[in-house]
Amino acid sequence: MKTKQTLIERAAAMPATTWHFLNMNDVRIEIPEDLAIAPKVRVFEPWASHGSRDEFENALADAQEAWELEHPEPTAEEQRARAELLEAEADATYGGTAQSNYQVQADAIEEARSLSVAFEHGMGDEVAAYLRYAAEDRVVISAGPGEKVNAQVLVSSVQGGVSVAAIDVVADEGSDVELSVVVDSEQDAAANAGADRASQGLVGTTVRVFADKDARVRVERTQALQEGFTDIDDMGLFAGDRARIDVRQAVLGGSCAYAGLAGDLRGSSSRIEVETRYLGRAEQVRDFNYSLRHHGAKTRCNLQANGVLADKSKKTLRGTIDLVRGCKGAEGSENETVLLVDEGVHNKTVPVILCNEDDVAGNHGATIGHIRDEQLFYLACRGLAQDAAERMFASAIVEQAALDAGSAAAREAVVRLGERMSPGFAELFEGADDDR
Repeated sequence: MKTKQTLIERAAAMPATTWHFLNMNDVRIEIPEDLAIAPKVRVFEPWASHGSRDEFENALADAQEAWELEHPEPTAEEQRARAELLEAEADATYGGTAQSNYQVQADAIEEARSLSVAFEHGMGDEVAAYLRYAAEDRVVISAGPGEKVNAQVLVSSVQGGVSVAAIDVVADEGSDVELSVVVDSEQDAAANAGADRASQGLVGTTVRVFADKDARVRVERTQALQEGFTDIDDMGLFAGDRARIDVRQAVLGGSCAYAGLAGDLRGSSSRIEVETRYLGRAEQVRDFNYSLRHHGAKTRCNLQANGVLADKSKKTLRGTIDLVRGCKGAEGSENETVLLVDEGVHNKTVPVILCNEDDVAGNHGATIGHIRDEQLFYLACRGLAQDAAERMFASAIVEQAALDAGSAAAREAVVRLGERMSPGFAELFEGADDDR
């Protein structure tokens, strides 16, 4: 008998859609309804969750007041000129064209003059609402002006359950916040690799980040789940004047992994950097959606993804950089490098640059390729069979993730995953210093 599902039809939707036959505009997520809500979340000592539940909303409200002072309401004359311009653009007599759904929605967001309306979740509002409901409680990490805060959150899978963390990060002016999120299976979890993808359970996080003027926020999320689990990673970012947000993601385990990130570069000279490393093997599914909107002048964003796909794994990456009217001097770039280990993999990449401003720069590119025959021949000459060589490429990205892990908990999770993939992997890290 088929399990009844909670269905989310248009999760992680692209802001501006492409051809529907490509099946890339969004993703469909099915969540078995018999999964129990059972969040298993720990905030590691000596760090503690602090701040009120409304900390993020209050920070956004304060930013709204400051933004309105710098951007007063358009005068009646400016509003009239704007209306005349839109009317002329839509007039077919002068070659006008109908606006797309994206243009209509984007204009509505800008005309609302509301930071809360403009704030987005990478996986979409429906997914974010479900994750907040499943989390039951909220972890709030706040840093006062000039304060430095470190936080570490572990989210563990629950057999037959939904384990989710809802995390708010609020960094006041000039503060520095480091957040490490580890999504992992318990060491003694009895996950069945041959089970239906979603039957083991769902694990996820929904993270909201508010970075005020001159604040620095670094978020590292490491996912090393066992087979049979589904992972949902949702992020929404807000960057004030000269703020910088760095996000580093490692997506290594689990049968299905969905990651969505949306960012509002609202403040002038603000910056968002996103680095993603992923591995797909067996019949794993990887789906990524990134959307960064430049509102402030001289803002910068950079999206970098590096992945390895093996066996019959599938991956989709949607990356959108939106250069909104008023962001003069802004620069956005996105790039992905994908190594296809086997012929049976399925890879889709769609980089998008949207532009409604001059004096800006947008760059995108992708490098996608198979292991070259001469590389396999070189390894074969040194006694390495093709299957072993292909496994080596897949395990290399796990090894690099362990070396780059920003916390002991993250590295331990990656090493356990590497050991499950390739017995003996843990020996590479025996005696390593775990004091991070």
